[in-house]
Amino acid sequence: MESAEVARRYLRFFERNGHTIVPSASLIAEDPTLLLVNAGMVPFKPYFLAQRTPPAVRMTSCQKCVRTPDIEEVGKTTRHGTFFQMLGNFSIGDYFKEQAIPFAWELLTGAEADGGFGFPEDRLWVTVLRGDAESADLWHKVVGVPRERIQERGLADNYWNMGVPGPGGPCSEIYYDRGPEYGREGGPEADEDRYLEVWNLVFMQYQLSTVRSKVDFDVAGELPAKNIDTGMGLERMAAILQGVDNIYETDTMWRILDRAADLTKSRYGKNPVDDVSLRVVADHVRSGMMMVADGIMPSNEGRGYVLRRILRRAVRKVRLLGLQEGGAMHELTSVAIAAMGEQYPELIRTAANIHTVIDAEEESFLRTLRTGESIFDVAAHESRSSGRNTVGGADAFKLHDTYGFPIELTLEMASEQGLVVDEDGFRRLMQEQRDRAKADAREKKTGNADVSVLGDLLELAGGKVDFLGYSQFTGEGRAVGLMINGANVVEAGPGSDVEVVLDRTPFYAEGGGQLADHGVLRFSGGAEVEVRDVQAPLKGLIVHKGKVRSGVARTDDTVLAEIDLSRRKAISRSHTATHMVHKGFRNALGESAAQAGSENSPGRFRFDFTASGAVPASVLRDVEDEINAVLIDDLEVRALITSQKEAIAMGAMALFGEKYGDEVRVIEVGDYSRELCGGTHVGSSGQLGLVKLMGEASIGAGVRRIEALVGIDAFRFLAKESVLVNQLADQVKARREELPERIGSIVTKLREAEKDLERLRAEQILAASADLAKHAKDVNGVAYVAHTAPGGTGADDLRKLAIDIRDRLQGRPAVVVIVGVPKDKPVVVVATNEESRGLGQKAGRLVGVAAKVLGGGGGGKDDLAQGGGQDAEKIIEALNVVEHAVATA
Repeated sequence: MESAEVARRYLRFFERNGHTIVPSASLIAEDPTLLLVNAGMVPFKPYFLAQRTPPAVRMTSCQKCVRTPDIEEVGKTTRHGTFFQMLGNFSIGDYFKEQAIPFAWELLTGAEADGGFGFPEDRLWVTVLRGDAESADLWHKVVGVPRERIQERGLADNYWNMGVPGPGGPCSEIYYDRGPEYGREGGPEADEDRYLEVWNLVFMQYQLSTVRSKVDFDVAGELPAKNIDTGMGLERMAAILQGVDNIYETDTMWRILDRAADLTKSRYGKNPVDDVSLRVVADHVRSGMMMVADGIMPSNEGRGYVLRRILRRAVRKVRLLGLQEGGAMHELTSVAIAAMGEQYPELIRTAANIHTVIDAEEESFLRTLRTGESIFDVAAHESRSSGRNTVGGADAFKLHDTYGFPIELTLEMASEQGLVVDEDGFRRLMQEQRDRAKADAREKKTGNADVSVLGDLLELAGGKVDFLGYSQFTGEGRAVGLMINGANVVEAGPGSDVEVVLDRTPFYAEGGGQLADHGVLRFSGGAEVEVRDVQAPLKGLIVHKGKVRSGVARTDDTVLAEIDLSRRKAISRSHTATHMVHKGFRNALGESAAQAGSENSPGRFRFDFTASGAVPASVLRDVEDEINAVLIDDLEVRALITSQKEAIAMGAMALFGEKYGDEVRVIEVGDYSRELCGGTHVGSSGQLGLVKLMGEASIGAGVRRIEALVGIDAFRFLAKESVLVNQLADQVKARREELPERIGSIVTKLREAEKDLERLRAEQILAASADLAKHAKDVNGVAYVAHTAPGGTGADDLRKLAIDIRDRLQGRPAVVVIVGVPKDKPVVVVATNEESRGLGQKAGRLVGVAAKVLGGGGGGKDDLAQGGGQDAEKIIEALNVVEHAVATA
């Protein structure tokens, strides 16, 4: 039975039993406490907590999930994987144990011909939480499972929570006995390799306030209702139904693994080391594809870092299997898309975008992989040579910071060579780097508010704050909640930084690339709050962030909300322009030019899109011309609400990686552009006035960024540019159209003059080398030259001078020390010849002696080394110390 059929049977069974089929949510979790969706119940958490009204009290889904805590174990065993699909049925206060347990048994044991999975009843075992007699009785008395196949287990096995505060409860698990060839008799308690868990029924009835571990948590009380949350791993179920030993041999995963073996000319099952690599590649390619499809881009932060780590680990494993050139990820991704496309048609629809991102990450990593591996090998060799088995934290940090090696990859490489990494040293350097960096702007998205506090406010707002801003710029609402430093308060006095939740508002919360509205909230009690930011930390919740300018803001006050109209209009112009730029680039570059991010600000915007390389200047000009021609036509901008299916049929663009509900909002710019969007826009294209593309650049593997100006900002830029061009034309005595050629000629002459000056300066410096060599000082039988070069002499010239003097002293031992101060900091170069090295005079050691005096460090080879420092006042002392070191060697 294919994986897609397993999912179909599950969903159809529960649909026949009154459940609404809910599409999989994005892997990007709405829950701010989670990086990625890691369990099938995550999208249902607000319903269990009664923070939102569910679309139905009975639901079923096949949810995409990613878990990465055990990523290093992926491939080493056949049980671990990063991406998986969780089939589940959910009851929100409707049915409980007495119905969930029979449902599970009926589907598992029902005949395949009748839509069941056909499991033999005598091969199934169940477990319940120790002391849960009610569940045990249901299994035995209602379903008919013999007592000897019902086992009681502790919290570690039969209690479920998310690992963070939230809903939880006891669970009952169903196991399939694979037979004596897989292990010992005795049920799940005896051997979980033989008795394989296939389904977990969670009786979600408690609210957990603190979760310290799986077995150590605090129960705050009961949930508003008793709920059911079940989870059946699709991959594990497919393995059983397909008669294979593990998830890597199932239909979707095996196709990727088998193709990886073909590409690398390896054979699965022949070499245990290669088997691990093949499993890693199969899992990570599939996981990476699904993450990219949900709009996650490789980066060095958050979920983007998880993706980068997964993709780069796969690239390296392909290389370890013997395939040195690039292109493997493209081929393997194609296989993965074909394997999963039946279940997720959007993979096929966005295949070009997925390839662009993954291909670029592979290409980027391969450029640095060889260099990074060489650096690691040197560090490993030095560790062994010094009798240590530890790779330094500084080396690991350099690999991460300079070459993009995730620390986990460095740890893996070290483990392969029997070494460990100084992780504490690495973490310290990483923290120092973060401390130097600017605070992450994303911190403002959720502030310090507890998620449960936000959920309470959403409930007070009726489950959703009404957004009035599409048609109104002012509006009255009721203050349903106030927060200061993340805590609920009933009032906020003058000067307080406060967060305000209204039941209805015209303020647009930052989202979809559009910046938030600014404005004023006028409370009926006389208070005024200046709004400086608006966020939507939970779906349906709009939080106004600002400062109380006067009076005392109180909950339950009536509030007149007024947005800054000029700012809103300017942002709306930018947002509409972004849609048009998106369409323009799709027309010019094809469907692979998919939006990968944007920011719509007053008068300017940036537009990120997937592309395999730089966009030619001619394409930028053509797109700009096309957009401004549409502005002249003054096309009507319309917003309409329709179904997602109808919108796609109309040709509306759905943003790459975005997920939409059944009902969507479509923005049309005449017949030119049609796109799904929840933002605000102008009434007609002519209101934009002018769009000026400022240029494009790379912001990451496979992603380019356009910066642009709109309206009066674009006009002002062009006006300034015109004045500048006129001034240049006057300066060089040329017509405007002659400027590029004339300025190019001037720049060429300047560069030639600079080269001539550099050559003359170098000749003057080297002219002194003969005299310096002639007057070399004898120090314990070594010809010793110490010289301070003129100020401004660069490091390259210092090296050339040291080498030239050394070469003039051939035939006798010689040490040359040259010091300069090129950029207000001293640089020292030491050169030695073969005769002096035979006497123990090594440049690397001597330059270290000098650099230490100068307050710095340095190093190099035995014949030539360079160092530097901070204190130019100690140059003479440094030269004396080196002379002493030469004399006493």
